[in-house]
Amino acid sequence: MAKSYDVIIIGAGPGGMTAALYASRANLSVLMLDRGLYGGQMNNTDAIDNYPGFSDVKGPELGEKMYNSIMRFGTEFEYGDVQSVELDGNTKIVKTDAGEYTTQALIIATGADHRHLGVPGEEEYSGKGVSYCAVCDAAFFRDEDIAVIGGGDSAIEEGIYLAQSAKSVTVIHRRDQLRAQATLQKRAFANDKMHFIWNANTESIDGDGQKVTGVTYKDKETGEEKQLATRGVFIYVGMLPQTTPFKDLGVLDDKGWIPTDEHMQTKVPGVFALGDVRAKDLRQIANAVGEGSVAGQEAYNYLQNLND
Repeated sequence: MAKSYDVIIIGAGPGGMTAALYASRANLSVLMLDRGLYGGQMNNTDAIDNYPGFSDVKGPELGEKMYNSIMRFGTEFEYGDVQSVELDGNTKIVKTDAGEYTTQALIIATGADHRHLGVPGEEEYSGKGVSYCAVCDAAFFRDEDIAVIGGGDSAIEEGIYLAQSAKSVTVIHRRDQLRAQATLQKRAFANDKMHFIWNANTESIDGDGQKVTGVTYKDKETGEEKQLATRGVFIYVGMLPQTTPFKDLGVLDDKGWIPTDEHMQTKVPGVFALGDVRAKDLRQIANAVGEGSVAGQEAYNYLQNLND
């Protein structure tokens, strides 16, 4: 028989954990589900220097501190890969590979994954020169030569951001022109620190076994392989929202993201979403935590109104 909770949170990253903290402190029974270790993408981050209160903290360490702080108030944590969510009136039925749970207030905090290039060296040097977040890691590459792979809005926005502190930023793009909006292109082309390699397919990310040393790319017109020396490679070839289990719930937009209002409420009453799974621009620990506090409190308000 399915076990019931006041609130179920799917995802145990910083936003999901904060939502659990606020909901459990409101004396609600809370279950937090994740298919992996609590902490989310923080577990893949070697150093975090842009979260208030910490000048420099290891990602897994911050995740552990957050987890310990929420468990004091009675939140239960279970491993489970969510397969689907079904509605039965106001009840949400969460089906996982390990069993079923029911709740009236559901918070989705499953996040998004960066698309990977799938080239040699990308996984090996992740966190050792390969990054998917300029705001997170720009400070580690001050006065260094950096490569940005991609040509859309995110690639050019992040390239401009990186150019504030880097020695140089070279954009490697597989086409002969950028896909970014015109205003971004104008800013990028006017920046003396930014350079461009066109019609190039990234073949590998190279290193010395400890850190990135360069990028090998192939000129699509000549077929010639060339290498760019660089200490950092920032990859922006798209994001994938982790929303497959919710495709029949009626909360996704046409690209798979979850739109919400300012209260983190989706189109379905009693279903909230927060963090990287939302349709938004900035994806950082700090704003995930802020959204988590809102979602946890709004879940409480929803249940109060439901039971009045």
